[in-house]
Parts: sequence; C-alpha cells; structure tokens
Amino acid sequence: MSRHGRRTELEPGYVLHHRPWRDTSRILDVFTREHGRLSLFARGVRGPKSRLASLLQPFRPLLLSWSGHGDPGQLTRAEPGTEAGEEPRASLPAAALMSGWYLNELLLKLTTRLDPQPALYLAYETALAGLRAGTDPAPVLRRFELEMLELLGYGLDLRHEARSGRPIEPGSYYHFHPSLGFAAISSEPGPEAIAGASVLALATGRLDEPRALDDARRVMRAALDHLLEGRELRTRTVAQAVVRRPRRDVAADGRMDENGNAS
Repeated sequence: MSRHGRRTELEPGYVLHHRPWRDTSRILDVFTREHGRLSLFARGVRGPKSRLASLLQPFRPLLLSWSGHGDPGQLTRAEPGTEAGEEPRASLPAAALMSGWYLNELLLKLTTRLDPQPALYLAYETALAGLRAGTDPAPVLRRFELEMLELLGYGLDLRHEARSGRPIEPGSYYHFHPSLGFAAISSEPGPEAIAGASVLALATGRLDEPRALDDARRVMRAALDHLLEGRELRTRTVAQAVVRRPRRDVAADGRMDENGNAS
C-alpha cells in the first residue's frame, strides 16, 4: 500500500456491507488492514457495464484504492486480493453465511471509524478462513469474539476468580458478570453457572466439549451485550427466527441477500 497525496493505493480490505447510492452507485462499508473501518463511494458499480459489481462483495479479500482524506472516500480501483497468501473461493459456503454476516455486524457496531486495527483484521481473516473450511462455525465465532474483545481493550480474565484472584479451578463453578469477571459459587450451582473447566477451555481455545462450547457461548454473549449497551445484533434476530421456522422452510437456512438482509 502506498499513498500519493490524497490517494491510498491497493490497501487490503473487505466489504462489510453495501447499500445503493443514487441510480448506479453504492456506498461501501469496508474494513481495511491499515486504515480500519471506513466508507467509500463506489460510483457506477451498479451500472450495466460495470465489472466491479461482482467483485465488491462481502467475504472476498480485496485490494482497494481510493482518493480523499477522511471518511467517506472515493473508490478509484479494486482488485482481487489474497487471504493468508492464497486466493479463496468467491464467498463462504451457504451454511456459513449467517456466521459471516455476524462477524461483519460485530465489526460494524464495535469498531471506530478510521481506527487502524491490523491485529483485528488478521483475526477477522483467520475467522473467515475457518468458516470457509466448512467445520463447525461455533468455535470459530467464539475465538473471534474473545480476540476482538481483547484487541478492543475489553479482554476477559479467564485465569483468575474475580474477587479473590485465585486461579480458576476446573472442578468449580462460577457466575459471569461482564463488569467484574468470574465469581466463584459457594452453593449448589444453578443452570446459569459456568463450569471452571469451560472457562479454561475458552482460555486455550479448545472448545471440543458440548458443555464448554455452550458455556463459552453464554459468556461471550453476556460480554458482548454489555459492550453493545442495548444495541441489537440483527444477525442474532434473523438466526433465532430461522431456528423457529418449520423444517420444510429451513432450506433457506441463514439465507441473506448480498446486503446482509434476510430473504
């Protein structure tokens, strides 16, 4: 990536979301390696002769060039990029699309515009690679959520009990308080209790057991809800609606349009 005056050239990035602008253009919300999150005007990309419409899609690694300081900028060029040194498939597998949109929504709602986050960019790229692999997306999402919180300055202490500072014990149970941490339970653990073994599994990223994965989901949801301060994650709402649909309708499981809207 190089800069020439008010131009940024061939910056690695991804489209997180896009929306129509005027008759033939789009506004892109992008996440870039060296500039963080910003918006770009993409003129003419919805026109009948545009060759960029199919390229400027979420989950595709790109090399983006734009002009102008600040946000928004004016897109001047876009080329295919690479992910971990390789050119991936154009998009995610259908079963992973909802998970991909969830990652994008987290970035849109929890990052600050024009705040460079190269380590978070790498974590996002790693998560996309995990989703492309076609394995269970849940551990991929939990690892990304945990790393994102850490990189944004809201990391969790997964090794120590909140009040005493003693090490988390695998055979003990804890309540998780987003503003405090893991508090030991002295009485009989209820359904909301988090197993110490699950906390340690989350710390190491080894979420192989169903109990550990479910506990990790509840911990990360509470931590993210605290940070979101009441803002709704639309992808959660859509996912919950899909789960409640009759089986015959789940052929469109997780199906969203190119803008991340439920179809």
